[in-house]
Amino acid sequence: MSAPRLAGDWFDGRSARPRPVDVWLDGTTLHYGEHDVPLAQVTWPERQRHGQRQVLLPGGGVLGFADATAFDAWALASGRGDSVVVRWQQSWRLAALSLVLLVAGLAAGYRWALPWAADRAVDAMPLSAERRVSEHLLGQLDGDWLHPSLLAPAQQQAWRERWQRMLAQARATGGPMQPERFNLHFRAGSKLLGPNAFALPGGDIVITDELLKLLEDEPDAALTVLAHELGHVQHRHGLRMLLRAGAVGVVTSVVLGDFSSLLAAAPALLATSAYSRDNERQADAYGRALARAGGVDTSRMAVFFQRISEKHAAVGERSLAIAISSHPADAERVRFFSEP
Repeated sequence: MSAPRLAGDWFDGRSARPRPVDVWLDGTTLHYGEHDVPLAQVTWPERQRHGQRQVLLPGGGVLGFADATAFDAWALASGRGDSVVVRWQQSWRLAALSLVLLVAGLAAGYRWALPWAADRAVDAMPLSAERRVSEHLLGQLDGDWLHPSLLAPAQQQAWRERWQRMLAQARATGGPMQPERFNLHFRAGSKLLGPNAFALPGGDIVITDELLKLLEDEPDAALTVLAHELGHVQHRHGLRMLLRAGAVGVVTSVVLGDFSSLLAAAPALLATSAYSRDNERQADAYGRALARAGGVDTSRMAVFFQRISEKHAAVGERSLAIAISSHPADAERVRFFSEP
């Protein structure tokens, strides 16, 4: 049985004038007129719904077929059926399945692969590099989100001494391990930031004048908040969050071609400390253990949550919530800090 033939136009790559030829396949060889070429050297066209078919030949030649339907039928009869990819593209059901699988893959990557990769990067990053990140971020925050503290030097020293006494007692009584390096910074917060406390990668802990004023008659609550922030430092939550958000931001920036939003968002992200629930619970457990080992009454956190709630209810949306009050639910955390 002779191979099926199809009429086409041959462009030799040197002249724009087409030459009519008969085209057929013989095993692994493509014949056109008096010429032939191994199929391995030919670029075969994918089947599409519209448009002519073109077979690309070595050396710049082209075989053109105006009747796409006739070409598809000839190719099928000659044993050149559609590839799996082409059949997939031609089916709306398979295309929809591809979209579902893509979305599921991206979601799985965001949920599991991204945190895993960020955690491995954190484990590999030396503390000296993390400290440089912290210094850079603190410099960005100062002036935009933070301003020099208005607390008198004597007030700042009194808070530092309370803090150091608690830490020293916790070490003496076998409290949880404390980070190798951390510093306490006093700052006045902007109107948007308000009463707040947060930890930066590398051990810089910032507490605002507004929060200390809110808790000036509740030093145990303020110390427990600081112990909670030290928990974020100990477990390197800030760096993990920054790397995870940065990975998503890099992908978005590559797609959009704009890295400015990624760089601008980093300080705000850390200032509002949008930690995961697991990170918050881990910092809560560390903070409660450290504060209690340091002789602090952690049940006074009930006052903290109440006052923060009232403060933000009064100002509405004009200020950012302090992260420690955001999640898990306040009632759950009040019980946690109050239970024996």
